[in-house]
Amino acid sequence: MLHLPLSAIDAQALPRDRTTLDPQALDALAASIAAEGLRQPIEVFELATPSGPLRYGLISGLRRLTAHQRLATCNPAFATIPAILRTPADLPAAMAAMVTENEIREPVSPWEKASLLLTAVEQGLFPTPDAAIAGLFPHSPRQTRARLRAAVEVLSALDGAFTTPERLSAARIDALALALRLGFEDALAEALHPLRGKPLDAQWQAIAPLLAESRSPRGAPGLTPGRPRRTLTLRQGLTIRREMTRTGWLLRFSGPEARSGGLIDDVLDEVERLFQVR
Repeated sequence: MLHLPLSAIDAQALPRDRTTLDPQALDALAASIAAEGLRQPIEVFELATPSGPLRYGLISGLRRLTAHQRLATCNPAFATIPAILRTPADLPAAMAAMVTENEIREPVSPWEKASLLLTAVEQGLFPTPDAAIAGLFPHSPRQTRARLRAAVEVLSALDGAFTTPERLSAARIDALALALRLGFEDALAEALHPLRGKPLDAQWQAIAPLLAESRSPRGAPGLTPGRPRRTLTLRQGLTIRREMTRTGWLLRFSGPEARSGGLIDDVLDEVERLFQVR
């Protein structure tokens, strides 16, 4: 058991799966540590190439370390933290240990897991997302691995589209993955674009009709390539998106040109021309 200075620990030495910390839960943890001390040490490994005072990389215990850092700003007694020194074979092994610890203590969201998998691939630690899943989640059942692949697909297609994607449940990730596989990527992106920065509930409500369509036989891909068309974007700054309703279909117009009432008059005239009984 080591008692390490907080300044010696690099919390970002590994790509981390947990990217957000619940402020209320962190406050409760800090209060518990202040009253009773740290019950479970963090886990660290020695950095191959120390940087300044940083000599150790964090494996597990990000919340515990963050709570200690917060307490240390007011009380120097918390400037060190109990730590167990591990010797993983390599960075992928250290990451796998981090993932295992978090799954036992407090599982992270599907979006955060997918982000970790893609980061590991981008950094060259694994050749493919499937290899990353096998390396970081080696004991996961087949269904869990399939859901991780789905989460990677969703993150790859819609990264940056949601305000708080870490709040997306596994069921919502599955729904998005199904829609993407059925060709709804452009429609989802168009629906979410005007709502960047808005609350997740509002964003989800906006794409709910598209997700319902993806689950319906009426929304299934047709036999003709490129059909059905779900979005149409014109150079004049006009986007037309179709949505399925209980009784038929809705065309939603957006963009600067859509503000003109004359546009809808022209559309209605054209519809009348096409369907007028002669």
